[in-house]
Amino acid sequence: MKSLFLSNVVAALLLSLWSTAARAESPQPNVVIFLSDDQGWGDLGVHGNRHLATPNIDSLATDGAMFDRFYVCAVCAPTRAEFLTGRYHPRAGVVGVDAGRERLNLDESTIAQTFKSAGYATAAFGKWHNGSQVPYHPNARGFDEFYGFCSGHWGHYFSPMLDHNGEMVRGNGYIVDDFTDHAMAFMEKHRDKPFFLYLPYPTPHSPMQVPDEFFKKFEKTEFNNHTKAAYAMCENIDWNVGRILKKLDDLNLAENTIVIYFSDNGPNGNRWNDGMRGTKGSTDEGGVRVPFLIRWPARIKPGISIPQIAAGIDLLPTLSDAAGIKPLGDKPLDGISLWPLLEGTGEEWPDRMIYNYWNGSLSVRTQQYRLDRQGRLYDMVADPGQRNDISGKYPEQTAALKEAGDTWKRDVYSQRRNQGSRLPPVGGAPVTLLPADDGRTSGGITRSSRWPNCSYFTNWTKPSDSITWSVDVLTAGEYEVELWYTCPADAVGSTITLQSQSGTVSAKITEPNDPPAIGAAEDRSPRDESFVKDFKPMNMGVLRLDAGTDKLILSASDIPGSSVGEVRYIRLTLKK
Repeated sequence: MKSLFLSNVVAALLLSLWSTAARAESPQPNVVIFLSDDQGWGDLGVHGNRHLATPNIDSLATDGAMFDRFYVCAVCAPTRAEFLTGRYHPRAGVVGVDAGRERLNLDESTIAQTFKSAGYATAAFGKWHNGSQVPYHPNARGFDEFYGFCSGHWGHYFSPMLDHNGEMVRGNGYIVDDFTDHAMAFMEKHRDKPFFLYLPYPTPHSPMQVPDEFFKKFEKTEFNNHTKAAYAMCENIDWNVGRILKKLDDLNLAENTIVIYFSDNGPNGNRWNDGMRGTKGSTDEGGVRVPFLIRWPARIKPGISIPQIAAGIDLLPTLSDAAGIKPLGDKPLDGISLWPLLEGTGEEWPDRMIYNYWNGSLSVRTQQYRLDRQGRLYDMVADPGQRNDISGKYPEQTAALKEAGDTWKRDVYSQRRNQGSRLPPVGGAPVTLLPADDGRTSGGITRSSRWPNCSYFTNWTKPSDSITWSVDVLTAGEYEVELWYTCPADAVGSTITLQSQSGTVSAKITEPNDPPAIGAAEDRSPRDESFVKDFKPMNMGVLRLDAGTDKLILSASDIPGSSVGEVRYIRLTLKK
């Protein structure tokens, strides 16, 4: 028996060494990762939804592997933090979706930094949502190129203003198509070296805007307009996934490219999700179970279905393992490599616990059970819809999962660092944008929406009104100040002042800019987010900033009309 045991150990060791050597000798794989926004598990044809068609996404399961039970967070920014770091989001300081709580701790190493350190070209095209200014900006977190937006959502999907490596530029066409165009150009440019391409598409998150050619299929269906638009947006995503897959074929890169598709939380509405309880924002199964498909023709056998539970925290260790790269940093990972499951050597896979936390609610998932936020226990194999509480029948199992959850809250959540609002940095790069979502108001000034992301300040009518950006100045110096504003013709003439602890700069609004609010004409259903406007930059002069924390206070005097105007950004450029 002992001899047999040693033989098995030796065989396993040789298999592991052979697998590692094989990866080391083969060319490093390219990596393409699709992350959709607010797309539920049920929003794919491969999962049984017969209301829409997603053949290109579905093909990743046919040609690769599909994880049956894959979990992320209940909302956007925490999921992205866990994907980027391989660690539960409270450890990384991401405990919210706005007001600085979405910023990823600067001492965390990202998956992009890991791959960049191994010689990969890296790029992200889409929604970031883990910090807007350098050093939180994606260009400072391992991505050579970034084109998209950094906040939690965007107010318009047709040729909007977007961030390209820290500068605001005008987009070109429908936002997902535009991101895909940039991704294909990136692959073309880097076809001769390994690349790491991250495509965090912003749909089907609201606003519910989608081109007519996709919406018309659903226009006369029985669904409400929100669901019609969501399905149309999913089909647009699928079309763009198909464009990427075809580009890989055209470049002869498909064989050695890992392609992953997943989503950041459950669906943003009550639509078909195979009877699971919960939608976006819930830590029940329907709020955190999402699609996860992975294809790598050179290494992963086609048509594999993997029943073991897995999570977004597993992506960094899995991809680095597959590529033969050591993750950067010295922080322990919460995720584990799923590569043994993908290569067929994970037969003795241990059971594990995956923790889903959001807004005070913690749920604990094992292979068979889920303990929900109210302490109810469900057998997820026999009762995937969470309809029958069996905590009374299995008190020991319930107590064990509750104890595990309490330990997680004590060891992970209660020790979260940098919780609450963190100050936006200034001077981490030559140009710093301070958007309205990072500012605070006094007096009668209001936001254009109750959701800070992508909002602007309006109803500025009195000299006693002001806007304050509390900032952390990383580089002392003189900064050229631009105000991005609107102002009707009959209100021209207000004097605007920006004050810091070290100086003051003032300028008079001399040119009107009264654009209409954009977005309503393209919306397929009513929105909660702000509409957008074309804001105009006005040079205010040069302001001295000293290193350290500061308050930039924007006020107005000599107000000739009924209002001063509206404000979207302050742009600060460090003078050489």
